[in-house]
Amino acid sequence: MFFFLVHKEQFHVKFEALMTDMFFLLGFFQVNVLALSICTHEAYQSMKERNVDDSHIINLNSVCGHLILPLGELHFYTATKFAVTALTEGLRQELREAKSHIRATSISPGVVDTEFDSQLYSDDPSKAEALYGQHKVKNLSGLDVAQAVLYVLGAPPHVQIGELLLRPVEQPM
Repeated sequence: MFFFLVHKEQFHVKFEALMTDMFFLLGFFQVNVLALSICTHEAYQSMKERNVDDSHIINLNSVCGHLILPLGELHFYTATKFAVTALTEGLRQELREAKSHIRATSISPGVVDTEFDSQLYSDDPSKAEALYGQHKVKNLSGLDVAQAVLYVLGAPPHVQIGELLLRPVEQPM
């Protein structure tokens, strides 16, 4: 039995902690952290009700959950991704303590070909090009991320892949 939850942010992601409306930051936190926690809880309860003990909870995270870039507009986003990293590891530990065989994994891709950069710098597209285009790196694709999910799902039942970082080979961060 498989449960899939795809979490895609629909918010404009440019935040500067000192300049952004706090209600907007609260909404972003609710989507990236609280919604993920609620969905994880509900998925676990559903698995438990169905006596499923060999499933997998995969959180699609970001490399930003592991490092802090020197970009003020990404600091709050980064904080939410660090929270996802911590929540996934905490979940893994809780599942182990509960003697469950449900596994928890955080998949953290680097730069993926999405609209993230254009949303981040929607007011100045030249900034997106300067940041993302300066290295002329072949970015990850959605298919690369999907293959990472399949890799994690294909691990033998006794193997726990707690974290999977994937980046373009030439990505500097």
